[in-house]
Amino acid sequence: MLKEFYPLGSVVRLKNGTKRIMICGRLQMRESDQKIFDYCACYYPEGIIEPKDLFFFQHEDIDVVYFLGYRDKEEEMIQRFIQTRNEELGR
Repeated sequence: MLKEFYPLGSVVRLKNGTKRIMICGRLQMRESDQKIFDYCACYYPEGIIEPKDLFFFQHEDIDVVYFLGYRDKEEEMIQRFIQTRNEELGR
């Protein structure tokens, strides 16, 4: 099943979250346990202060979308790549 991922720079709040975060990576593997997540994000508007403070989460964990990141032809190309890779991983 094809899943559209939010573009980099999208600002969201997670379910049960209290602070907005900004998507800075898609289809990411958490190094500590090798688990694959749809997204990683950093605090908004602070950005990445410490790499250990990145948030890893799945698409369904998003409660509110405040802003969608920039989309252009390159984004469309990477969307296709991410979707293909996601399918290859059996996700």
